[in-house]
Amino acid sequence: MKNFSNILTIAEAFPEYGVNPLGAALRGARRREGLTQRRLAETTGIPQRHISEMESGKRSIGKERARKLAEALQVSDYRVFL
Repeated sequence: MKNFSNILTIAEAFPEYGVNPLGAALRGARRREGLTQRRLAETTGIPQRHISEMESGKRSIGKERARKLAEALQVSDYRVFL
């Protein structure tokens, strides 16, 4: 029998996820693709400042931006950012 006492929840492993899951998802997808905020801004047409604010939870992402971000970040379902 396996000992599961050392298993962490996603919120325990990534405290930011518990506070700002959408921003954490955006930042994680961007980093996975090896993009800076500036490069993502150039690719999507979304200002870099807005991307920073979305990642920090200060700005909502919205449906149209979520679609642009999902396409640029190779995310199959844009709703992960909503």
